[in-house]
Amino acid sequence: MTEPMISARGLRKSFGDVDAVKGIDVEVRKGEAFGFLGPNGAGKSSTMRMIATVSPVSGGELRILGMDPATEGPAIRSRLGVCPQEDTLDNELNVFDNLYVYGRYFGIDKATVRARAEELLEFVQLTDKRQAKVENLSGGMKRRLTIARSLVNSPDLLLLDEPTTGLDPQARHVLWDQLFRLKQAGVTLVITTHYMDEAEQLCDRLVVMDKGVIAAEGSPRQLIDEHSTREVAELRFGIADEGNVHEQIAGKIEDLGRLEVLPDRILVYSPDGEEVIAKVHERGLEPIAVLVRRSTLEDVFLKLTGRTLVD
Repeated sequence: MTEPMISARGLRKSFGDVDAVKGIDVEVRKGEAFGFLGPNGAGKSSTMRMIATVSPVSGGELRILGMDPATEGPAIRSRLGVCPQEDTLDNELNVFDNLYVYGRYFGIDKATVRARAEELLEFVQLTDKRQAKVENLSGGMKRRLTIARSLVNSPDLLLLDEPTTGLDPQARHVLWDQLFRLKQAGVTLVITTHYMDEAEQLCDRLVVMDKGVIAAEGSPRQLIDEHSTREVAELRFGIADEGNVHEQIAGKIEDLGRLEVLPDRILVYSPDGEEVIAKVHERGLEPIAVLVRRSTLEDVFLKLTGRTLVD
């Protein structure tokens, strides 16, 4: 087997008395798309900053591309592409020059970086905007340009921090297509995202982090199979009867599957959602709306990390 692109053993990151990352083990293989999921404060960003070699490791062992970031940071960074959560484009330059100037920072000769910039503009569908000022681009165009810039040095490993935050559905799907094409071309992707559908679409494997540790690891399908059920029945009742119905639900259908009571609906996790609905009616409960859907990665995420907001 080839050496992993990222290998972490007992990786820790501390800020004074606060342990942001508490001894995690991670391995990312060449050519795969690997995801980090977790609520705010889970340790995702701290882990990504260590992988990007911009934040020193507090403990444990970390190897990136087979190298030690503590002693070989510049060599690692020359082979990394980094797409930050916030766009850091130069508003004083046009679209083409944002790529050209950034490429020159890597010491790429003028002719090569010019050709590379043209190639990337075509890849992210911005060729017709090559002379436009960055400030005149839409949010989706800026994200595509940021990803193009992260690819100027032809990286072996691309780090993407919340790559589609704030984008409309059309722009998100365009980016998904481009990231899939990069993966098909052999680029290894490491992604943080809070969009569960994005993780299901893009990631071969992922970890769910919570409070600085890894709560679960596997492919999206494996995590759903392990931590949820095949289907979820969603039952909605009249608001006026809500408390009453909840009491009845607790006593009458708790045997049908794992139950989750929310302010606006009741979720029943079961292998057969239609059977749940039939038995709910048999037991004298009349929901005003029902829905049967397949379990998703979001169900897994919320089960592992909870529904409480983390500031």
